[in-house]
Amino acid sequence: MTTSPAFGRVLSAMVTPMLPDGSIDLDGVRQVARHLVDHGHDGIVVNGTTGESPTTTDDEKAELVRLVRETVGDGVHVVAGVGTNDTRHTIELAGQAADAGADGLLVVTPYYNKPPVAGLEAHFRAVADATELRVMLYDIPGRAGVPIPTDLLVRLADHPRIVAVKDAKGDLWAATKVQRATDLQWYSGDDVANFSHLALGAVGIVSVVAHVAGDAYAEMVGAIQGGDVERGREIHRRLVPVVDAVMNVTQGAIMTKAALVELGVIAHADVRLPLVPATDDQAEIVRSGLRSSGLM
Repeated sequence: MTTSPAFGRVLSAMVTPMLPDGSIDLDGVRQVARHLVDHGHDGIVVNGTTGESPTTTDDEKAELVRLVRETVGDGVHVVAGVGTNDTRHTIELAGQAADAGADGLLVVTPYYNKPPVAGLEAHFRAVADATELRVMLYDIPGRAGVPIPTDLLVRLADHPRIVAVKDAKGDLWAATKVQRATDLQWYSGDDVANFSHLALGAVGIVSVVAHVAGDAYAEMVGAIQGGDVERGREIHRRLVPVVDAVMNVTQGAIMTKAALVELGVIAHADVRLPLVPATDDQAEIVRSGLRSSGLM
C-alpha cells in the first residue's frame, strides 16, 4: 500500500462558526481555518457532519469551501463533504465543490434509506464519475445505518478516483483486510481509534479533537509513521481527557465549539437546531479536559 497521503496526514472535520442569530460567522470561519493550519494541519474537511452540514444550505456550503480555500491557500488540502442520501443531490454538491475550489470529496454512506450493497456501489461510482476530484469514502454505520462491506470496498478500489477511506466503523480487522487487498489509503475517522488505525497503517486522521490538539496529533502521526510507537502511545494516553470531553459527553460540534471559545479561537459557541450549545456544566468538562491533557 502506498503511504503518500492523498489528502494530507492531519485533518479536522472543521466546525462551522455561527453568530447568535444563526448566520455563519465568516470571520470565525477564517479564524478556525488559520488556527488549524497553524497547529499541525495539512488538510481540512469542510461541510462534514461536525460542520453541521445537515443544517447548512447548498449556497452556504459552496461559500464555506471558497472561503476556506481562500484563507489557507493552495498548500493545504481542502476536502468538501458532499455526501447525502440522494445520489442526484450528492452529484450536484460534488460539482459545486469542485467549482468552489475543493481538491477532494468526502462521500458518506447514504443514510437512513439503507440502500442494498448494489445501491451503495452504484452511488459511490456515480459520484466518483461526476468530477475529476479524488474521493474519500466515509464509512460510519453508527450514523448511516449501514456499513460499507469489505468486499465492496475492495471492488471500489478499482475506480481511479476512489483513493481513500475515512473509517469510523470500529472494525480494525475489516480495515486490515481492505488494506491488505487494495491501495486505498486509510484515515482514522474516530478519535478514540486514532492510535490503533495509525499503528495498523493508516496514512492520517480526520479528527474532531484535532481542532484543539492539532500539534499533538501531528506529533503522534509523525512518531508512529517514523517507528516510534511508544511516543505515539504516550501522546494517545495524554489526550484521553480531552477526547472524552469533546467526543463522549454530547455531540462533537457542540463541545468543539465550546473548546474553541475557551481557547479564544472563536467568539461564539452557537449551533443550529436541532443542536443546542454546551451547558455550563459541559463547558466546565471541556475546560477540565483541556487542562488535563496539557492544552490550556
